[in-house]
Amino acid sequence: MKLLFAPDSFKGTFSSADVIQVLKCAARRHLGTEIEVIEVPIADGGEGTVAAMVAAAHGETRTATVTGPLGSKVSAKYGILHDNTAIIEMAQASGLPLVPMKHRNPLYTGTYGTGELLRNVLNQGVRKIIIGIGGSATNDGGMGMLRALGARFLDAQGSDLPGRGIDLIRVRHIDLDGIMPEALAADIICICDVANPLLGPTGATYIYGPQKGADSHALVALEDGMTHYADCFRSQFGYDIATVPGSGAAGGLGGALRGVLNATLQSGIDVVLETVQFDHLLEGVSLVVTGEGQIDGQSVQYGKAVAGILRRCRAKGVPAAIIAGGMGTQAETIFDMGEASIMTTVNGVMSLEDAMQNAPALLESAADRLFRFIKIGMSIV
Repeated sequence: MKLLFAPDSFKGTFSSADVIQVLKCAARRHLGTEIEVIEVPIADGGEGTVAAMVAAAHGETRTATVTGPLGSKVSAKYGILHDNTAIIEMAQASGLPLVPMKHRNPLYTGTYGTGELLRNVLNQGVRKIIIGIGGSATNDGGMGMLRALGARFLDAQGSDLPGRGIDLIRVRHIDLDGIMPEALAADIICICDVANPLLGPTGATYIYGPQKGADSHALVALEDGMTHYADCFRSQFGYDIATVPGSGAAGGLGGALRGVLNATLQSGIDVVLETVQFDHLLEGVSLVVTGEGQIDGQSVQYGKAVAGILRRCRAKGVPAAIIAGGMGTQAETIFDMGEASIMTTVNGVMSLEDAMQNAPALLESAADRLFRFIKIGMSIV
């Protein structure tokens, strides 16, 4: 029997590689040590993207010290492939796991460190950059990133703004003249797992703001600020950063990358699956086990990792099991993507804090239950 394990990371708790190890132990415990296991760490532009793509392309991992989402210094990994392509993961510099739960509020986080990562690889002479923008802690419209590359955002008094979510409403003038020419000339591919616009009820703020710590008052302030910010770009430069599909990704970073740096936006999971030659790996596989922290209607609607994997499994006639932290609204729509079912790690009534604190034991229990069911299914005549 050949099994392929290709989970996404469980944001804030497990890397893809962590989940694979738990699955592998449970599978061998119930199905025997002779089973063949193919390990495919997966990411769709968020956490784990650098590790997955560097491993697939036999590249090199490097490290840079950059500014984290709250302003303190963090160590961020990025990859360099053999064709001199850089793989950047904005989650390494501006990601949600870098912000303690009690400090999560996108009014006060920014993407400056992501811009520092871009500047770092550009200064090394790299001119092709793949940047994954999932897993952000930010809602600054990419203002911080652009500042790190040389842009200036000025308030009514002509003072430079730091570039956080709270600064969006304060922008009165945008100066892009100082952006490093190398950034404007680079071939930048932005990979993300969402197609949201920048503004409105399905935009960056209202869809993703709550998971970054924004309460109802912060959501209103951020949406008003983002609307004003987009208006400033439109009135000064004549282009709209708000309507491009994916412009709402990473709190508006997608819009800034596309509108200012002329990046192309592509589905994160498709780029990663092509890189790891996923279709070829499916040959002869009996079952794929994938998963992510939360399965809901967005998993299908916005083309997240599990949906992309199930599409390819269906094309090859391979069934899939999904392991997830929880199931949200319309989670069952994922079954329309292929032959699959879901096993959740949450096994009782508990708070998010309790689920996070007990995540290792919950994951091991879910993996054990999953392979017990598979073993039972194999014996049914």
